[in-house]
Amino acid sequence: MEDIKKIDKKIHEIAKKGSIQEAIEYCQSLLLNEPGDTNLHIRLGDLYLDWHLDIYKREQYIDEAITEYQKAAEVLIDNGEINYKIGLALYYKGELDRAINYFNIAVDKKGNIAQCYYMISNCFKKKERYQDALTYIDLALKHSLLRSSRMHYAKSRLMNALYFKNIKMRFGAFTELILSYLTLPFDAEAINDLKNKIKWLTVIPTIIQADSYIAQGDIERGFQCYNDAIEKMPGFAALYCTLGDAYRRAGRLEEAIDEYRTALFMDPLMYAAYSGIVLAYNEMQDFDNAIKYYNKYIKIRPYDALLHYNLADLYLWKGEMEQAVSHYQAAITINPRKEWTSIVAQTLGFIQQNTIKNTDSAIANYQTANVLNPKEIDVYISLGSAFYDNEDYKNALIVYRRALELQPNNSKIHCNLGYLYWGLGDLDEAIKEYKLSLKFDPTYDIAYNNLGVIYLDDLVKIQDAIDCFNKAVSYNPSYALAYYNLGRCYALKNENIEAAKYYQQAMDVNNITNEIDPLDIQERLNNLFN
Repeated sequence: MEDIKKIDKKIHEIAKKGSIQEAIEYCQSLLLNEPGDTNLHIRLGDLYLDWHLDIYKREQYIDEAITEYQKAAEVLIDNGEINYKIGLALYYKGELDRAINYFNIAVDKKGNIAQCYYMISNCFKKKERYQDALTYIDLALKHSLLRSSRMHYAKSRLMNALYFKNIKMRFGAFTELILSYLTLPFDAEAINDLKNKIKWLTVIPTIIQADSYIAQGDIERGFQCYNDAIEKMPGFAALYCTLGDAYRRAGRLEEAIDEYRTALFMDPLMYAAYSGIVLAYNEMQDFDNAIKYYNKYIKIRPYDALLHYNLADLYLWKGEMEQAVSHYQAAITINPRKEWTSIVAQTLGFIQQNTIKNTDSAIANYQTANVLNPKEIDVYISLGSAFYDNEDYKNALIVYRRALELQPNNSKIHCNLGYLYWGLGDLDEAIKEYKLSLKFDPTYDIAYNNLGVIYLDDLVKIQDAIDCFNKAVSYNPSYALAYYNLGRCYALKNENIEAAKYYQQAMDVNNITNEIDPLDIQERLNNLFN
C-alpha cells in the first residue's frame, strides 16, 4: 500500500487539474486492494462531497459521500472529524436534524468544535430558528481563534436582522463585520467564499443585456440571458432573486416564486427574496401563502412595523380578526412615524368598532390616532361615530364640533351631526345639519336619504321625503335603502303599483349590496296586495 501522504498528494494533484472524477476512480482502484482502509474511505467521501458541491456540475453525489464517511466511522467510532464530515454531508442533503445530531456527536468527541458549532448555527438558520443560530455562532467564536471570518460575518448578519431597531446591537453587528474583515486572511473558507462572490462582477454585463432585452419587449431573450448568468454563477442566491423579480414584472408569477424559493433556500436571510415572494403571492391572490411568507419574514425582521401592518391587512381580508388585531397592535407598538402609526390605529379602531363590536377599544385606538395626528379629519369622524355607538352623545358632539373647527365646510361631519341630533330628538338641528351637508356637497346621497326619513317618519311630509329619496338614488343608483324608502312613501300614499316597483328595485340592488334584511322588503311587498 502506498504511503498515505503520497496518496493524498496524488489525489490532490489529479483533482487540482479539474478532474474530480479521475481522482475518485483512482481512490476506488486503491480501495479494491484495501477495502478496509478508513483513510481512503474518508478521502473518497471528501471527493464525492466536492463533486456534489461543484456548482458547475450539478450532479448529486451526496449519498455516496455519506456512505464512504459512514464506512470509515464504523472503524473509527470515536473520531470526531468523521462525524463532522457526516454532519456536513447531511446538511447539504437538507437533513438538518440528523446533521445537528452528528455535529453534536463530533463536539463530544472533540472534533473540529468551532466548525461544528458554526454548522449547527447554519442548520438553525435554515430551520428559521434565528435566536438559536445566534447562540451557536457565539459558541463557535468562543472555540475559534483567527480562523473566524465567516463566523463574525454570520453573526453580523443575524444581529442586523434580529435587532435592526436597536442602535447598540447595530453597533455590535458593525463591530462583527469589521472583525470578519480583519480575520479574513486567516480563514481559507471565507477567502474562497469571497472569491465566489467577486465572480458576480463577471455576470453583470449579462444581466445588463437581459434587462435591455426585456425593456425592448424581447422577454424570452432577456430570460435566456438571466439563465445564462445563473449557469455561470449557479450558487449565487442574489441571481435567483433578480431573475424572480424579472419574472414577476413580466407577470410570470409561478416562475418568479420558484426563483425566490431557490434564493431563500440558499440564503434564509435574503430580505429581497421575501419581499418578492410575498408580492408575487399577493398578485396571485394566494393569501394563505402570502401570510406564510410574511410570518417567515417577520422572524428575521420582528420590529418592522410595515411587515406587521401588511400581514394584518391580509388577516383582515381573510376575516381572521384576532390575528389582524394582534399585528396592527404590533405595528402601533413599534411606532416608526406618527402619521403612519395614526393610520394603523385608526384601522384597528375601525375593526374593533364595526367587526369585533368593542366600542371602548375602538375609542381608545381612535384617540391614539388623534393624538398622533390631530389634523386628520377622518379620525374625528370615526371617533365621533364610536362615541355615538357607545351612547356617549356628549363626547360625540364635542368631537364633531372640534372637527368642524378644522373643516367647517366638511359635508360628512355635518351629516354625522345631523344623525346625532336626530338621535337626540332635536329635529330642527338635525334638519339644519343635513341641509348644511347638502349645501357643501349637493351629491351626498346619505344626507338626502336621512333627511328624507325625517320628513317621512317624523314630519309626515311625504312629497318632501320623495324628493329627497329621488335625489339619493339619482346620485347613487345602487342605494337599496333609498329605493326601499321610496317604496314606503308610495305605500303611504296608497299607490301600491309604484310602491311595489321601488320595493322590487330595492330587492334587486340589495342582492348585491346587502344593506337591508331581504325578508323585510319581501314582507312589505306581500302586504301591499293583502
